[in-house]
Amino acid sequence: MYTQQPQVQADGATLAQLLDALDSQFPGMRFRMIDEQGAIRAHIRFFINGELEWNLQRALAPRDELHIVCALSGG
Repeated sequence: MYTQQPQVQADGATLAQLLDALDSQFPGMRFRMIDEQGAIRAHIRFFINGELEWNLQRALAPRDELHIVCALSGG
């Protein structure tokens, strides 16, 4: 059973490595955010310390905070 958590912790030297670490904790999570070509999916936004980030190779500091925002759509 899945339990919602407002925050989780993971380590990575880059945003891509952090997403890999999150995928280890929550299998399938990365594929929902990153497509088969390694690009960020159109409905996903990453904010590092409050600033929008598109570069998956962005270096991260130990105290950086990542927010993942998913746009909602549908009819």
